[in-house]
Amino acid sequence: MRIDLHCHSDASDGTRPPAEVVRRARARNLDVVALTDHDTVAGWDEAASALPDGLTLVPGIELSCAHRGRSLHMLGYLFDPEHPALAAELARICDDRVIRAQSMVDRLRGLGVDVTWGMVRALAKGEVVGRPHIARAMVDAGAIRTADEAFTSQWIAQGGRAYVERYALDPERAVGLVRAAGGVCVLAHPRARRRGYVFEDEVIERLAAAGLAGIETDHPDHIPADRAHLRDLAAALGLAVTGSSDDHGALTGDRLGAETTAPESFERLAAAASGGDLRVPDRGREAR
Repeated sequence: MRIDLHCHSDASDGTRPPAEVVRRARARNLDVVALTDHDTVAGWDEAASALPDGLTLVPGIELSCAHRGRSLHMLGYLFDPEHPALAAELARICDDRVIRAQSMVDRLRGLGVDVTWGMVRALAKGEVVGRPHIARAMVDAGAIRTADEAFTSQWIAQGGRAYVERYALDPERAVGLVRAAGGVCVLAHPRARRRGYVFEDEVIERLAAAGLAGIETDHPDHIPADRAHLRDLAAALGLAVTGSSDDHGALTGDRLGAETTAPESFERLAAAASGGDLRVPDRGREAR
């Protein structure tokens, strides 16, 4: 089985609609794919209704968290999206994303960038607005050549001239919320050095004590030494290990299936969840 447990659609900051994401996943010979848009479950139904034969969908999310002022991302799977506490936090995060994005647009305009909120909102087709949408608007405005150029200290990288902090969950609380909703959590790309997502073993140990179920060890931004270390750490802590593409469509080169999860790790995560069902093409039966 080929299993990819982390990808995005245009319900957040990917470039492909959820229906196209699942079609592309099957075309890349995936058997299982998780849709994990940032802070939203808005793409689940469209993805499920478009599932091609032979593909199972894992309903998921990538939650925005923060640890000591640094952004940390938490993958949640197979939870009840209507759980009151979790749903309230998702609404708060999405509302703050809009306020934050508007503030960054204002700062960019103050720095001479001819970008507007209308341009950003048009690119953010879903309910979630993120920095990649602002970066793409900056490209359209002619301020930069590629979206990657926006993520520097000159522009909207953390600490950059136009960067604005936003509301984010404490990661231990995020784990607790997803578990209360019947789901499981996996720490996303904890050694993505190029993007600044580097968290010490002690942080992962605390999250494991709080109920973390796994670590995303195999990620396109992880070097071999870090992958090996994370696998050893996961074994010591009794955590599952996953592999994922973190595909964002055209923004990341349409890399679905570039990294995959072992079937035994996937089965372990699915068995630990009780809040939601895997989606299969006929939509009428559970896949567990």
